[in-house]
Formats: sequence, C-alpha cells, structure tokens
Amino acid sequence: MGQGPLSGLKVIEFAGIGPGPFCGMLLSDLGADVVRIDRKGPGRASPADITARGRRSVALDLKNPASIETCLKLMETADAVFEGFRPGVMERLGLGPDLALARNPKLVYGRMTGWGQTGPYANAAGHDMNYIAITGALHAIGTKDKPIPPLNLVGDFGGGALYLAFGLLAGVINARATGQGQVIDCAMSDGAASLMAMFYGFKASGMWKEERRANLLDGGAHFYDTYQCSDGKWVSIGSIEPQFYALLLEKTGIKDSAFAAQMDRSSWDDLRAKLGAVIATKTRDEWCALMEATDVCFAPVLDLDEAPKHAHNQARQTFVEVSGVVQPAPVPRFSATPGQIQGPPPAIGAHDTEALSDWGFSASELDALRDSGALA
Repeated sequence: MGQGPLSGLKVIEFAGIGPGPFCGMLLSDLGADVVRIDRKGPGRASPADITARGRRSVALDLKNPASIETCLKLMETADAVFEGFRPGVMERLGLGPDLALARNPKLVYGRMTGWGQTGPYANAAGHDMNYIAITGALHAIGTKDKPIPPLNLVGDFGGGALYLAFGLLAGVINARATGQGQVIDCAMSDGAASLMAMFYGFKASGMWKEERRANLLDGGAHFYDTYQCSDGKWVSIGSIEPQFYALLLEKTGIKDSAFAAQMDRSSWDDLRAKLGAVIATKTRDEWCALMEATDVCFAPVLDLDEAPKHAHNQARQTFVEVSGVVQPAPVPRFSATPGQIQGPPPAIGAHDTEALSDWGFSASELDALRDSGALA
C-alpha cells in the first residue's frame, strides 16, 4: 500500500507523454497504486524521468487479444483508469469506455486530450501552445510585440493533468456514493479556458484591455513586473495594495511625487522606466537584503539551479534529491497522511509479475499470458 491520503486507490494509467505522466505522478505521490500499461519494448528507468516516478509498469502488446483481455480484467477491480490518446484510439483497441464500464460499472474512465472528444478540432494534432491559443490565454501572455508560450504549464499541466486528477477523484467520490462510474472528457483547451475565469471577469467589468502589458497582472503595471539588477539578475515586484506599494517606495528610496498616481494607467510606462532605473543601481542580492520576507511582495527570479538552494525552499523541503536527481517533492502537504515519492521511475515491464499478482492474476494466468506473447 502506498503512503498518503490516496492509499488504497487503484488506478490504471495508459502510458503517454507530458500531462498524462504528470497526472499519474500526482496520484502516486499521494499514495494511489498506479499501474502504468506500457507498450512492450526497452526504455525508461532513468532517474531523470521525474514524472514517471512512483508507478509500477506492466508491459503489454496491445495488438494481442490476450493483452486487451488483461487490461479489461485490471479495469474490473480498478477505481479509475485514464488515457491520453486521440478520440477513437481506445475504442479501436477494444478498450473503450463502454466495454470497460460494462465490466466495472463503478469505474471512472478519464480521457485527456488537447481538444476534447468532440468539436471541429477533436481529431487534429496539437500541443500546449495551440490548446491555450483558442482560449484567450496565449493572447494575453507575452510582450507588446507578440504572444509568448508560458512553457507548457497552462495547457498540458494546469489545464490538463491537474483537471484530470481533480476529475478522477471527484468521479471516484461520486462512484463510491452512488455505485455509478462515468466517463470524464478532460480537454486541455477546456481547462485552460477555466483557468482564465478571473480574467474574463475582469474583461466583463471593464478592467481588462485586449493588449499585452497594458493590464494589472500582465506586466503592464510598473508595480507588478520584473526588473533587471546591476549584476544582470532579475527580481519580481508585485506591490499591488497601497500599503505594499508605499513600502516599495520606502525600500527603494523613491520620493518622486509622480509615483503617487499608482493606478493611473497612462503613467505606468514612465513609472516603470523610473523604477527600473532605480532597481538597476543595486545587485539582486542587495535588493534581497532590503526586501526579502517583507510586505513589498518581492522575490528574486531564480533559475533551476538556484531555486532548490533558496532558503525558503530548503526550509520547506520543496525540492528533494532522489538518485542524484533534484526534483519537486510531493504536494500538497497533509498533516495526518503525508504523501511520498513511492518509488523511482520504472523500467518498462519491471512489475509484470508483481503488479498483476497484486491485482488478482494467478500464476497460471501469468504463465498463459507469457505463452501467448502478451507479456515478456
């Protein structure tokens, strides 16, 4: 049994890339028994494959009828299953939700795609940037000159993996209460649109301009932006509230009366230039000494080498090192049932016998699967 609040939850993950493995990692980190169905062949087991951590891998030939029956039998005792293929792929394999729910009416069947199971784009290829492009999110992020992809955090991980994990757990709660499973259509484009809820509210109330770096939270405001220091490093300043803004002016030594018009958008560009010139007079460390852990709403902009070494992250053990690889620790944190990394990224098929035995397969059934070529 895994350690964490999801201990005892049985989940099947059909191997994919990006947001699928990240969802599996989140569930495993909180104690779920996540069995990943991999396609037979070499691969993985690298400690650097962080989002594959904590699962058990069963390698099956999904062109073999015995493998398909194995997956369906696993679904009979699973709480949830999720996949990230294009619409129709699982049906063509003989593993679609109708067949799965016929075997286990309480099963929660998660389907994560970029565009969703329906709609004009449903069968088109895409990536994170494309999924967030049709939601308004990508248009709102970037410089005045062009939209800039915010890594693949908004679509793949925020709009996809997190919403899938949330949906799976909501579905399991409902299934345990009603005895009825269901299918979850989790589209990254839908999730990214949901993440934009507050900004659509801003637009409806007249607080949002349809141009980049012209608004409160997109770098348009001089008091909510990043600034380069004398050593070339950067700091972030988010002094929105009047009392925090006043402290910013105090810490920077700014006495220019023009800064009193904090919310006058017409002055933001000029005030940004003035504030930038002040920030450029000191190093990042010097500004940290003045502003860190104060109500300025300040933090240094750290790179991936620096972030795990920061005092706050170290105090909270935000990052851990496993097999020589620095990686984020499980979150969120639970007082009574803390999660943990359940194990290293597995090699494909490393748990064929162990996982299938634990999930109810007999020794004779395993022998039959090997004889059929379904298992290695």
